[in-house]
Amino acid sequence: MPQTFYEAGTFASSASAQLALVLVVSLLIGLPISPCRADTLEEAAERYRPYMIEQIDQSLAGARALRERLNANDVEGAKREWIAARVGWERAEVFTSGFVPDLDAEIDAWPNAVMGFHAIEAGLFGRQPDKIDEQTDALIFHLADLDVKVHLIELAPQRLLNGTARLAYEIGESKADGGESRLSGTSLNDMRNNADGIALAYQTIFASALSARDPQLAQMAQAVIAQLRDLVAVDDLRELDPDKLRTTSEELIVALQNSAPKIGLRAPTLEEVAQ
Repeated sequence: MPQTFYEAGTFASSASAQLALVLVVSLLIGLPISPCRADTLEEAAERYRPYMIEQIDQSLAGARALRERLNANDVEGAKREWIAARVGWERAEVFTSGFVPDLDAEIDAWPNAVMGFHAIEAGLFGRQPDKIDEQTDALIFHLADLDVKVHLIELAPQRLLNGTARLAYEIGESKADGGESRLSGTSLNDMRNNADGIALAYQTIFASALSARDPQLAQMAQAVIAQLRDLVAVDDLRELDPDKLRTTSEELIVALQNSAPKIGLRAPTLEEVAQ
């Protein structure tokens, strides 16, 4: 039988009293008092896994809905589903390039795309929306493969930190001049979702550990991430300040590099960030 509100409250009070008694006795006899153990980065990375699963699930569902719209000869509906499928993918890019680079290339190669999202974009938003059936099926296949892998792959915090820095670099260097989804007109959405993905990864995996060791640096990293999100929260891509976006992305990379040794990781190298 589940506890009632009053029973639960009584239990909590009793437990609190017992804990207080243990603390008092420990102090009196001189025993050390162990603080509550902070989660390890590995545990924090596991807390991040459900978010990744959710984003990949969303992207896969969008790709399948895209196929349904194509089967129904509904080009406008297919465009909407392509856009919807991009949201989860762009938020998950902290993970994809560092852990599954082959799948990343098959799903989101750019700018020279012969498969994946951007090959479909070229036909769907270009002049050949009836020529993308095979590419759509391949996208669904690869996203379904990723959907399995994201449940099973070991989430190394170092690689997640590298992926966070790499995505910050991509926003500032690769997308600042107009973005990657120009035919669909969703480049700004790509950058917003990238920035949201960075914020989620940092907050879920790294923020607590860094705050415990260097609160000032943690606060600075959080502020730079907030500034990055603000910069891409404009109404039109033409309102984006590419120079400021590059500078902010570089500041975030440096903040992440400086944070790494504080939390027991290695600072991502320039080669790892820019690959």
